[in-house]
Amino acid sequence: MSASGARPERGNDAIERYYDETWADYRWLWLDLTNLAFHFGYYRDGIATHAEALENANRELADRAAIGSGSRVLDAGCGAGGSALWLARARDARVVGITVARSQVTIARRMTARHGRPRAEFLVGDFTRTPFGAGTFDAVWALESLCHAREKRRFYAEAARLLRPGGRLVVSEYMRAARPLDAMGETRVRTWSRGWAIPDLDTQAEHREHAAAAGLVDVALEDYTAYVRPSLRRLYRIAFTTYPLALTARCLRMRTAVQHGNTRAALVQYRSLERGDWRYGILSATKPS
Repeated sequence: MSASGARPERGNDAIERYYDETWADYRWLWLDLTNLAFHFGYYRDGIATHAEALENANRELADRAAIGSGSRVLDAGCGAGGSALWLARARDARVVGITVARSQVTIARRMTARHGRPRAEFLVGDFTRTPFGAGTFDAVWALESLCHAREKRRFYAEAARLLRPGGRLVVSEYMRAARPLDAMGETRVRTWSRGWAIPDLDTQAEHREHAAAAGLVDVALEDYTAYVRPSLRRLYRIAFTTYPLALTARCLRMRTAVQHGNTRAALVQYRSLERGDWRYGILSATKPS
């Protein structure tokens, strides 16, 4: 399944810059080094700690995608490789992670070597136009990464092309409550999304429509907001506590505009959630046999 990634299109430069400049924030304030997870964990079924919630998100999505021993998986927007490495170790899957951020690929490859080289590989590329052949994968996985795509429909079309007949797609994502929201809601969502290099959020209905238009069937979307709320609230509290220091550092030019925008977005995302601007959903679908 190996492939060499072409240089990402210029539209992805902002995403790469965001993850390059905010790595220290993720590393020291959020990342659990046992699983390298950038995402929000799922607090359910007795899950009590941050690390457990992060692993539980991997487990629940893997179950939805029916990932097992030998499954060929594309981790679309793989970050530092945490989910891909978990799938390789816990599910004995063969995983390819793809991301536009070169620094993330470097970290993921280093962690792969540290973990005894499980069956996971990583490349730089755009998950809406990959170098892989049709029907390459048993599952396509996108965990809080599709938000970065300007046109979500392009990802769904590419995922459908990459899946073998009977293959599964699983998408875990932030989804706006309506299009449009009221004026204040749109302002909150724009402030939050701009700070995290997100062009826009699609609604739940739009995600379903993209999946159906790509020819996928058995499209199901479950609202997981209640299960991620503790994690979202945790991030808000971290940002609220550290904001005075972050603001001072920004005024002294010790933090960049991207880094400061990341902190502001961590505050606004939860306020926006509490006001009903968006929900957290998991979409799953199947490529017809």
